Formats: sequence, C-alpha cells, structure tokens
Amino acid sequence: METKEVAIRCPCCDSRITVDVRTQKIVTWRRAGEVDHTGKPIVTDEDWNSAQGRVEGRLAAGEDRFDANLAREKSREKDLDDLFKKMSDKLKDADDED
Repeated sequence: METKEVAIRCPCCDSRITVDVRTQKIVTWRRAGEVDHTGKPIVTDEDWNSAQGRVEGRLAAGEDRFDANLAREKSREKDLDDLFKKMSDKLKDADDED
C-alpha cells in the first residue's frame, strides 16, 4: 500500500513538516518545541479552537450551498415553463410568417 503522507525533519532547526504525497502540499508544520519526545505535535487549546472554527465554517458553507441549490431547483419548473412558452411563441410566429 502506498504511503499518503511523508514526515520530514529539518536538520537545521529541527522543525517537522508533513507532506501529502498525492497533492504535494504541506499538511502540517511544527517548530521544534511544538512536538513531544515521540515526535507527535503538542496540541494547544488554540489549535483545537482554530480547527473547530474551520469545521463550523465548512458546515455553514455547505448549508448555504444546499439552500441556494434547493431554491434554484424550486424555481426550475417555472423557468422551464417560461422557456417552453417562449419557444412555442417563436414557433407560432415562424408558422404565421410562412
């Protein structure tokens, strides 16, 4: 199985970064003092609050997109009826000209 993330330690400053192999983007970055003796990041209250804020923002954005798409679907029948009437009138006008 292919590894999806690679952990790298800087030899100069001892910082650690984690890179997603597939997207080639940095997932996490921690300074030397921000990891414990096992190399795992030390998570602070600020980190948890930041993560919670991002999750709540995504949930709110998802609800907004859902509401917008639902409103568009509700008006779709009216839009199709208007388009059908417009094309019928155009066809009727073309028949009248002939």
